[in-house]
Amino acid sequence: MDKLDFPESPLQQITAPELDTAGVSLHIKRDDLLHPTIQGNKWRKLKYNLKAMAVENKRALVTFSGPFSNHLYATAMACKQFNIQGHAVIRGPQLDLNNPTIRMASACGMTLHAVSRKEYRLRNEPEYLAQLEQQFPDTFVIPEGGSNHFALAGCKELAQSLPDSDYVCCAVGSGGTLAGMLEGLAPDCQLLGIAVLKGAQYLRDDIQRLNPQASGRTNWQLLCDHHEGGYGKFSAPLWQFCQRMRRDHALPLEPIYTGKLMFALWQLVAQGYFPRGSRIIAIHSGGLQGLDGLRYRGLI
Repeated sequence: MDKLDFPESPLQQITAPELDTAGVSLHIKRDDLLHPTIQGNKWRKLKYNLKAMAVENKRALVTFSGPFSNHLYATAMACKQFNIQGHAVIRGPQLDLNNPTIRMASACGMTLHAVSRKEYRLRNEPEYLAQLEQQFPDTFVIPEGGSNHFALAGCKELAQSLPDSDYVCCAVGSGGTLAGMLEGLAPDCQLLGIAVLKGAQYLRDDIQRLNPQASGRTNWQLLCDHHEGGYGKFSAPLWQFCQRMRRDHALPLEPIYTGKLMFALWQLVAQGYFPRGSRIIAIHSGGLQGLDGLRYRGLI
């Protein structure tokens, strides 16, 4: 087995009166269990970036992230496991060394470079990237969140690992996971993306840019009304729902990505969105490390 090939994550069936009443079945793809520390969609996106990095004989990588980012956490863990020199440009302007995500990334040996928010906004500009390549020679650049054309192959694998279903549902932040999964799903399977940001309609264009075939596919939708106030924000009912799912179904959730997905799914089931007999799979994309950051900030 290639060192970058982890065993597939399990499926968990959820049984609940609400699902029985609606006449639907629900399984959770537990990608939070894909690896002890490099988990979920962040690993799916990193996998083929790291393979491309090896093909190009690059000795180091540089990426971009916010200070509490799941992508930062997963990338730092991957750098440690595979002995890669890693750099991360962090939206700053200063590093909080007590932040649990920053602390873990530093402990993994990653070099962190805090920049102003103004500079951070340049992270996708060709001129800025060219400057970084001079600053970090022989370095492989991975975009914020890991979403690029290399990432799509890993998310396609995720879709191909699933049993037959009528609906597959995932949380959407940058659009990379949905864009890649669309490649691996049968045309008669509906792919529902739950946007976790406010005003996320622009992501439809980003998804089609990442995967040009998406413009010709009719089996996907992006639902933009379940953001609970915007990225990083969540309501008391959402957090209560997350706690209930952990208690009643042994399903750990965080309220930034997976909690919003499942909360939206529960509402859609109650509204009769899914026809009776529908087989639904929801993707647990990991990100549970984010709970430590929410506790650190006193938000939960």
